[in-house]
Amino acid sequence: MPLSILLPLVACGIIGIAVILHLLGLSRAARLGDAGVAEAAWLREFPDAPPSRVILSQDHHAALIETKSGPGVVWAMGADTTARYLGGARIRRTAKGLRIDLPDFTAPHIRLRLDPDEAAQWPTHMKDSA
Repeated sequence: MPLSILLPLVACGIIGIAVILHLLGLSRAARLGDAGVAEAAWLREFPDAPPSRVILSQDHHAALIETKSGPGVVWAMGADTTARYLGGARIRRTAKGLRIDLPDFTAPHIRLRLDPDEAAQWPTHMKDSA
């Protein structure tokens, strides 16, 4: 098959798959339905550190986790969730929420979309991380 036919065919196939996934709702960001879901997401990453407190964001795409080992955060990363401790983090407010800079090359920056009241309150719960 000539390359002039193969390349458009492959490109259209990839675009078609992306459109189908989007139409089926499989491109939505993960949603933490309640504190139990956020706790389960945390425990998938850190099974030896059960949360003592879970604070969900209003949009249910992030949760602040408090443990005996210190604070952490769970957030939607595409259709799945991930979690990190906040030890050594620098937390800054942004126009849309918070930016958390971690000393972790696997997740160096986290941008959380938070309502203005949450963006003002969450850093006080994260104070142990500085």
